[in-house]
Amino acid sequence: MKVTQAVLVFLGILFIAGNFSFVFMLNGQYYYLWIVAAVALSVFLLTAFAIFEFFTTKKRKRNFAAFVMVFILLSVIPTVYHQSIERIPTVDAEIDIFEYEPFGNNGRVVAMDGKVSFKMEEPLVKIDGATAMYPLYAAFVQATYPQKEYNPYASEVMVNTTPIAYSKLFDGEVDLIFAAAPSESQRKTAEQKGLTLKMTPIGREAFVFFVHHKNAVDNLSIEQIKNIYAGEMTNWQEVGGKGDEIRAFQRPADSGSQSALEKLMGDVPIMEAPSENIAAGMGGIINEVSKYRNYKNAIGYTFRFYSTEMVGNDEIKLLSINGVTPSKETIRTGEYPISSEFYAITAGTDNPNIQPFIDWILSAEGQAIVEKVGYVPVTK
Repeated sequence: MKVTQAVLVFLGILFIAGNFSFVFMLNGQYYYLWIVAAVALSVFLLTAFAIFEFFTTKKRKRNFAAFVMVFILLSVIPTVYHQSIERIPTVDAEIDIFEYEPFGNNGRVVAMDGKVSFKMEEPLVKIDGATAMYPLYAAFVQATYPQKEYNPYASEVMVNTTPIAYSKLFDGEVDLIFAAAPSESQRKTAEQKGLTLKMTPIGREAFVFFVHHKNAVDNLSIEQIKNIYAGEMTNWQEVGGKGDEIRAFQRPADSGSQSALEKLMGDVPIMEAPSENIAAGMGGIINEVSKYRNYKNAIGYTFRFYSTEMVGNDEIKLLSINGVTPSKETIRTGEYPISSEFYAITAGTDNPNIQPFIDWILSAEGQAIVEKVGYVPVTK
């Protein structure tokens, strides 16, 4: 009878613990599983020992209580560690993209000075693009498109990150995207689909590397960056910093900044990116590139405008490269060594308003908006 009771208790606790574990895994909180397991086992042992009348002396009770306390405290360590990591800020912080919505009420979209020579007519050019480009093409839209609501995720003017924007362009869901040059895999996808990418440079930007503001290193050479991301330089002491291991974060594949890193590295293989387990649908776990967390020994990369104008994180500092600080002026003069163009990109759309729109972007009016938003125009 006692064995049956113990088995029933075990099955009941297993059912309850399983449900809690499933919920935590769905929410990506897999670090709570240690606590669930510790509590479930402790409750089962307590109940089983009570059923079999184990607690016949105070000493046994004290020893069991001490064991349970130590066991549960140990199970809390992964959760405490995870929470401490979560408190370290990420640099690619979420921004309120609706603040840049054309004709919105937030007033962050740059307005055109004076009358505009081009006005978009039906059929409207359907647009998508990189997050960092949204303030720019939102300004283009507000200057030329009919006034109405343009939801960033469900309208003719969207912002869905670089990989999704390219995917929508390839699938014919949009006519035009604003983004950095495609990655090698994106180029191959276009070829496989029989598409010819037309890439029109509309502005220039700096690819930048950043570190924690307390990091002693202020400058790196391109060669040092290559060595770091190839995994050949692993300690900040090798580049004039303190004796800390370098945590070199990367971005997801096919993102604009990851493509920029690949271009910079050339034929030099990039080391495997730091990763973490992320909850996927139905409780599964996938391995995903870690977000940059602003550890004192970390290094990451992005584009100048996104880091300084959109996120504006005071806890990081941009590194000079080969002794040159990234700024609009050093991009304009070409002194900053990792400057590159960004593009208006099409893939064979038949929308008749595409070319007039791109021509206007390259005109004095469109390039004035590029300058006013905070990028560097391609025309002087």
